[in-house]
Amino acid sequence: MSNSTFRDSIATVDKQGKRNWIFAQRPKGRWYNLRSFVSLFYFSVFFSLPFISINGRPLFLLNITEGKFILFGAIFWPQDFFIFGLAMVAFILFIVLFTMAFGRLFCGWMCPQTIFMEMLFRRIEYWIEGDAAAQRVLAKQPWNTDKIIRKTSKHLIFYALSFLIANIFLAYIIGAKALQQIITDPLSRHTGGFIAILIFSGVFYGVFAFLREQVCTIVCPYGRLQGVLLDKNSLLVAYDYQRGEPRGRFRKDESRALGDCIDCAQCVKVCPTGIDIRNGTQLECTNCTACIDACDRMMEKTGRPKGLIRYASENGIAKKEPFHFTTRLKIYAGILTLLLGIITFMLMSRKPVSGTVMRTAGMLYQERGTDSLTNLYRIKLINKTTTPIPLVLKLEDEAGKIEMVGHPAITVKAEGQGEGAFFIVMPRNALHNRKSALQIGIYQDNKRIAGMRTTFLGPVQ
Repeated sequence: MSNSTFRDSIATVDKQGKRNWIFAQRPKGRWYNLRSFVSLFYFSVFFSLPFISINGRPLFLLNITEGKFILFGAIFWPQDFFIFGLAMVAFILFIVLFTMAFGRLFCGWMCPQTIFMEMLFRRIEYWIEGDAAAQRVLAKQPWNTDKIIRKTSKHLIFYALSFLIANIFLAYIIGAKALQQIITDPLSRHTGGFIAILIFSGVFYGVFAFLREQVCTIVCPYGRLQGVLLDKNSLLVAYDYQRGEPRGRFRKDESRALGDCIDCAQCVKVCPTGIDIRNGTQLECTNCTACIDACDRMMEKTGRPKGLIRYASENGIAKKEPFHFTTRLKIYAGILTLLLGIITFMLMSRKPVSGTVMRTAGMLYQERGTDSLTNLYRIKLINKTTTPIPLVLKLEDEAGKIEMVGHPAITVKAEGQGEGAFFIVMPRNALHNRKSALQIGIYQDNKRIAGMRTTFLGPVQ
């Protein structure tokens, strides 16, 4: 444990800066089986969610191009961005809290990169090329018929899966119906969409076929956050050095004065990022539990108790302290709960209609007869419901009135936008300042559903 030179480099890059290809041994065991069940649930959600609709509206949509976001059936527009901003703050705080308590548990169990790589692409690789030893032999042997068939088959399947994932990913952005049009219509009508699918496919293929664990160790910044977020009470995949050291080779029927670690290096062979967990917490560790299963299997074979590598905290290993929520965790949890309460209140009180009203730029007030003044305005409204609604504007708590230009009501289509122009007519004797604050009510069937504020420009008093 005293030798820390391993922290000067990463397992995937050698001293010359060249890539060390990781041939991870196929994991198996209780934790791997649990992760497999989690991944099956994850895949079922990922591949079905864009195609689920409620009342004709997608359950989940992130249409960045149109500024339209649907989360679990509720539609959000750019005007609701402050809710997204607050939600992002809450999400970041949740990541901080979760990491302080449980380390990189998310990376090993729920991260899309890990699940797709380890539970889909890596399994296909095992099926075609064999386990780690067979993959090493295949990589070193000259290009012959067997190698060409295996490598070509693997990469064709990898690209086909990447193409499928890219289509699903695009469905989250543009919607399932728009994706279906791209697929069924002539290519000339959706050249841009087809190019987007090819680009996404190439990115996913490059990540899962070549970058692989480099995404976790080099690209993703999350591992580096561990240095400032983890403490000695954080629960993570750890090696019990108190029990395992000093390590030594196992010999049957031999009295042993050493620790329980038999130095078999099985924990290293199954690690998808190539680290030795016995060196302690490292940024490359994604808490995937493969080393736990490998070590438990060897402990069982040698008649030793399992759990030499397990979920534990530094204090749990060094001082045998049980896991508990520290004061720091409780403070962060309280702040997070408060933020979630505020977000929930905002969502519950969100109006079905929102918009903006602007006085026409460059125009002063106009006189209407001898006793009234007018200002011209434009209004843009957003309908967040699934049905078209006619909206009427009324001036509230003021002596003036609103006169629409054209139709008396503004009809806004379902999940769409509408706009109109109107005059506000104010009596001269009601104006006491150069600018007067006014409140405009938005009504549907004589029911007030929203309100907006604006200013009325009058003469200098």
